[in-house]
Amino acid sequence: MGLKKLKPVTPGQRHAVLLDYAELTRDEPEKGLVVPLHRAVGRNSQGRITCRHKGGGNKRRYRLIDFAREKVGIPARVASVEYDPNRSAWITLLHYADGEKRYILAPLELRVGDTVEAGPQAEPKVGNALPLEKIPAGTFVHNVELYPGSRGKVARAAGTAAQLLGKEEDRAILRLPSGEIRVFSLACMATVGRVSNPDHKNVRYGKAGRVRHLGRRPTVRGVAMGADDHPHGGGEGRTGEGRPPKTPWGKLARGVPTRKKKASDSKILKRRD
Repeated sequence: MGLKKLKPVTPGQRHAVLLDYAELTRDEPEKGLVVPLHRAVGRNSQGRITCRHKGGGNKRRYRLIDFAREKVGIPARVASVEYDPNRSAWITLLHYADGEKRYILAPLELRVGDTVEAGPQAEPKVGNALPLEKIPAGTFVHNVELYPGSRGKVARAAGTAAQLLGKEEDRAILRLPSGEIRVFSLACMATVGRVSNPDHKNVRYGKAGRVRHLGRRPTVRGVAMGADDHPHGGGEGRTGEGRPPKTPWGKLARGVPTRKKKASDSKILKRRD
C-alpha cells in the first residue's frame, strides 16, 4: 500500500501521483473466474445516450466476486492479492479446503497464506464473514448485507468500512462510510475489517488520457455552452451560472434532495452528513 510520485519528465507526469501496487502478488487473474464484459457506454437499447460522459476506455474482463460468502464452515487459504479493473479495491483469491477457488474483496490487513472462514462459528478476525449478531460492538466491517441473504452491498469501495455501534433486541446499528446511521438485521452477514487500497482517494492522474483509459469522456461546463444547450449557457463574454443552478434539462441542481421516499426510510436513524 503506497503512492509514488513520478519525475516530471513529461507534462503528464509532473503532477501525477499514482499507486505503487506493492501489495499485489499476481499479474494474471484466475482463468475460471473471469467472464467477458459487455459495456453499454451510457447507451440504451436504441443506442441513445442516457448517461453522459461514458465511452471508450480500455477493454476489461469481469472477475466473479463472492459477495455472499456462502461457503459456511469451510476454511480457505489466501492465495494472492490481485488488481481488478472493475472496482477501486484489490481482490483476494481464496483456495478452499474442498478445492474450490473464489474471489473476495481484499481486506486491508489480510496477507497471503492467512486462513479465513465464513459462518456463525467463525472468529471475528479480519477476513472472516459472520452474522452481525456474532460480531462485537465497535468492530469495523465491510461488504454488509442490506437484509439477510441479499449478498454484500454496503461498504465495498476502497478503504471504506462501516462501524458496528451496538445491538438492540433483533437489530444492529451501523455507522456507514457516508456518516449515515442505519439499522440492520442481526442475521445480515458482514466481513470483518476495512477494504484494501485506502490510498485510492489520493491518486492524481496527471493527464486527461489516463482518465479516458478508464472510460470517462470529457465534461463540458454549462456556462461554456450556448443558450440552446444548457440553462447556464449564452450571454456576452464570461457569465456565471445564475441562481439557482440547474441541470441541462432545467431541474434544480446541487443541494436539492433527490432521494425518493422508500420503505427502508424507517431503518435510517440519522441521515448522512
